[in-house]
Amino acid sequence: MKIEHIAMYVNDLTKAKDFFIRYFGASCGEEYHNKTTGFRSFFLTFDDGARLEIMNRPAAEDPEKPLARTGYIHIAFSVGSREEVDRLTAAMREDGWNVVSGPRITGDGYYESCIIGIEGNQIEITV
Repeated sequence: MKIEHIAMYVNDLTKAKDFFIRYFGASCGEEYHNKTTGFRSFFLTFDDGARLEIMNRPAAEDPEKPLARTGYIHIAFSVGSREEVDRLTAAMREDGWNVVSGPRITGDGYYESCIIGIEGNQIEITV
């Protein structure tokens, strides 16, 4: 069994799409638009075949996203090496993204950093 895809609502589809393309090498499928409901989405595909659906709906709520909450908390991207974790973290920090931890070795042995990415969503960058 495998997870087919993960989906997230966003306020700005273009900014979200560009974020994942720029930093994580996503390729983007065609936009889907349901003219009746106003729902729009893109499927983003990553090198290993993982997919993320970013979606927008006019009436979607956008509550605050505290780090310590129940539910889905982050998306983790494996970038292949410690050097790439360091490089990508530094690039994102330089571009103004909030690095909330790392790069570091965690208590359970991961080498990672965490940033607050597009629209306040936490992203883990790991080997």
